[in-house]
Amino acid sequence: MIQASNIQKKYGNLQVLKGVDIEIKKSEIVAIVGASGAGKTTLLQILGTLDIPSNKADSVIRINDTDTNLLSDKILAKFRNEHIGFIFQFHQLLPEFTALENVCLPAFIKKTSKTEAESRAKELLTFLGLADRIHHKPNELSGGEQQRVAVARSLINNPSVIFADEPSGNLDSESADNLHQLFFDLRKEFGQTFVIVTHNEELANMADRKLVMVDGLIQD
Repeated sequence: MIQASNIQKKYGNLQVLKGVDIEIKKSEIVAIVGASGAGKTTLLQILGTLDIPSNKADSVIRINDTDTNLLSDKILAKFRNEHIGFIFQFHQLLPEFTALENVCLPAFIKKTSKTEAESRAKELLTFLGLADRIHHKPNELSGGEQQRVAVARSLINNPSVIFADEPSGNLDSESADNLHQLFFDLRKEFGQTFVIVTHNEELANMADRKLVMVDGLIQD
């Protein structure tokens, strides 16, 4: 599902990633943990094609047998939209749009018809317990509800992999617990792969594997 090798990242003289190798299987839930500054989010952004390695020519990032380092910007954007979903600590919903409209946005970018996109969005929002909130705007939803809308948005195009960066970091403990269980329910229902950066030890320990990052490398 995901194979990456020799991932390096420098910002000026600061080397954040020092040659990371990682392999993740289909439908696996993997947690990446480590101290702040260890390189977790940087690695997640590069694996998710939101950023590129400093040594792009000497590295490999393969998702579903496609080496994303070899794709043009236009084709990469299309690949990202169709194969990858993202969940962030701050949900990043557009305030002027309803829950339904927010969820549909990636599908509209994919040029899915309005009827098909809204049908899929309603299915996901219902699965996530938000059937009665689909026409509410973000400021009318609780923090946990907003994050579940963000989860639905990440799933709308049936991506192969979901990258989540501190997804429960902005939630109260009950909402966080519900979100953590939701990842496993989604894996069971839809077969997605999850790669989750988290400081939450409970979530990390629930994962199929826990990878520890220290000083820009994954510890053996």
